[in-house]
Amino acid sequence: MIFHEILIVGGGLAGMRAAIEAAKKVKDVAIVSRVHPMRSHSGEAQGGINAALANVEAGKDDNIDKHAFDTVKGSDFLADQDASEYLTYQGPETIFEMEHWGCPFSRTPEGKIAQRPFGGAGYPRTCYATDKTGLYLLQTLFEQVIKANIKVYEEWVVFALGSENGTCYGVIAYDPNSGELVPIGANAVIFGTGGIGRIYSNTTNALTNTGLAMGAPFWAGVPLKDIEFIQFHPTSLARSHILMTEGCRGEGGYLVNNKGERFMKNYVSEKVMELGPRDIVARSIQTEINEGRGFPDGSIHLDLRHLGAAKIMDRLPGIRDICLSFIGIDPIYEPIPITPGTHYSMGGIDTDIDGASRMKGLYAAGECACVSMHGANRLGGNSLLDTIVYGARAGKRASEYVRDKEKGPKTKTLEEALKKEESKIAQWKKGNGEGNPYKIKNELSEVMVEGFSIFRNEQAMAKGLGKIKELKEKSKKLRPAFNGKRYNYDIIGFYDMRGNLDVAEAIATGALSRKESRGSHFRIDFKTRDDVNWLKHTLAYFTETGPRLDYSPVKITKYKPEERKY
Repeated sequence: MIFHEILIVGGGLAGMRAAIEAAKKVKDVAIVSRVHPMRSHSGEAQGGINAALANVEAGKDDNIDKHAFDTVKGSDFLADQDASEYLTYQGPETIFEMEHWGCPFSRTPEGKIAQRPFGGAGYPRTCYATDKTGLYLLQTLFEQVIKANIKVYEEWVVFALGSENGTCYGVIAYDPNSGELVPIGANAVIFGTGGIGRIYSNTTNALTNTGLAMGAPFWAGVPLKDIEFIQFHPTSLARSHILMTEGCRGEGGYLVNNKGERFMKNYVSEKVMELGPRDIVARSIQTEINEGRGFPDGSIHLDLRHLGAAKIMDRLPGIRDICLSFIGIDPIYEPIPITPGTHYSMGGIDTDIDGASRMKGLYAAGECACVSMHGANRLGGNSLLDTIVYGARAGKRASEYVRDKEKGPKTKTLEEALKKEESKIAQWKKGNGEGNPYKIKNELSEVMVEGFSIFRNEQAMAKGLGKIKELKEKSKKLRPAFNGKRYNYDIIGFYDMRGNLDVAEAIATGALSRKESRGSHFRIDFKTRDDVNWLKHTLAYFTETGPRLDYSPVKITKYKPEERKY
């Protein structure tokens, strides 16, 4: 049995920033990460990180209050406004901290940090490092983790929490090198595990972004908040769904249909065009495809050719590399075929503004958490800021929580949690049927695209929820899992399947219940926002028979809900 005063689950931006902050006050801090931190999905974030620096001429009137309002308006007024304000107020300080730690931001001719426009923003406030911003921030934080001598358990996978009487005392993790399940005790646990995009088949997310990470707290009794709100990025590469950064449009790229028309003028003002918020742009693209104005391969074109080779090579070199490597086209000379792709979860582990969940000793930050500063729709560029700002806040609060706690594992609680997971795995290795967990997982991902995508309606969602329940029944009779111990990725696959099914059921149940359209949740049978009945957060609690829903109020400070025009 292992013990650390503070244990962070997840080695991406949120997890590493939480660890760095916690280590300022607590010496014994460790990270458990499913992949090496430098392979975290945070590194796939391309376009930039928001902060109201007012560094460019077009943004000279920008300020933190305008950033806060854009964030709340972008959220379709479902965001907790105190959380949005804290996020945006911390923006400039966060950027300067990353710069001082060595992040190589792109620069203006005057030497200031460069900023580009992003969707839903009134000013160009997205700071960037070419189109590899997430990767460079990840490297910057990993260097700080090494500097702070923070222990990292690389490629370990957390299967469950060790909790008792509403308090978290650690986790049960799988060490693939030894093949053992290892109880890791901790006085505070912080989840920074990222998103759940692999519940869908058309996702920009990494293979490791499954429902397992959110599933572990969910199974332990922690609610998932606003989990029905799934963001569909407007521009993912057709068929493969590799992300084509919003920076393409921020730099002036066009969206064009098969008539050669920049169609966004039909959906938003000509001043906004391709830089509307993601939910509106994604729906507009899908509408063009659905109504027959897409190209023969079912795509819309993202056209960068007019930007010129010099600008593309300087600002979007990674996008060019991806296009050359994966579809054999050069965006300097040819348009990029794109479709919307499942990208981000606005919902997640329910936390307060300090990152504290409803379970004592359990915190969360980044995409796996729902504070909620993104509400029903996240603005591009706010996710990287979220990971660092709220990662730091969760780390600080966790270090305060453990200050007077006795140092040592809650042995009995963790041993009982260990036995429970060992028993589960033993049953899987025996097998009691012919079901294939990977086929179930793949079937589920198609069900989610069919029933819970950009456009939703009661009939399709009810059918989808029924199919999810059928797949859950199938998952009770599976073929035997691989019997080996070391590097048994089959067992991880069984857990991933279970996490995907249970979180997907929560998404479906919440979406079916919310009878309105708000942000990314667009129902063709309830096309308008309903603040009278639905200006509230959804809370989904795990039960063996399906999620139990409850609701909580949205925190409104100074921005009264209004009609959302762009």
